[in-house]
Amino acid sequence: MKYKQTKGNEIEGHLDIIISHNEDENDGEIIKWDEVVIHGNPEGLKSLAKLLIEIAELNQEKVEDKYLPAGAREHYHLRPGIELSKSSIEVIVGRLDAKGTSDFYKSYIPKDKI
Repeated sequence: MKYKQTKGNEIEGHLDIIISHNEDENDGEIIKWDEVVIHGNPEGLKSLAKLLIEIAELNQEKVEDKYLPAGAREHYHLRPGIELSKSSIEVIVGRLDAKGTSDFYKSYIPKDKI
């Protein structure tokens, strides 16, 4: 897979990514939580899936350091009004593992041991 140096306008179709704020009452206690909501038409969802697969399959080790230095992680910015709907929030999708070390960032907490 060839490395894509120019990034932007990756999403075709319609894609909306928002944060939904929710609350519920449980035994008199109000519980609040946020959810990330991703909605799109078929073309928009397929386009997002294609981008995620592209990021996952990229061999970061083969990317020239001038484009992705050691310790960096491949990522894309999805921006409201450009890749996403105007009602969306800006979203960054990217790799968890760093080039050269495969380390995850320190704030990452795994769901459980693999």
